[in-house]
Amino acid sequence: MIMVSRALRIALVVVACLSVASPAFAYLDPGTGSMLISAALGVAAAVALALKMFWYRLIGFFRAKRPTAEE
Repeated sequence: MIMVSRALRIALVVVACLSVASPAFAYLDPGTGSMLISAALGVAAAVALALKMFWYRLIGFFRAKRPTAEE
């Protein structure tokens, strides 16, 4: 007999319970789909802006002004 740890047994029971599909009596109208698309586009734009700002800060750090002869 193979000894299975308690955590693995619990994980298997949880996975088995979650794998059973039950009907969802719900209605999703077309507005819900467009709302989800708008939210995904908003998140993508926010991530792109954050990456752009990080990139410019990183480039600015490496291209810092070097003192000139006049200074």
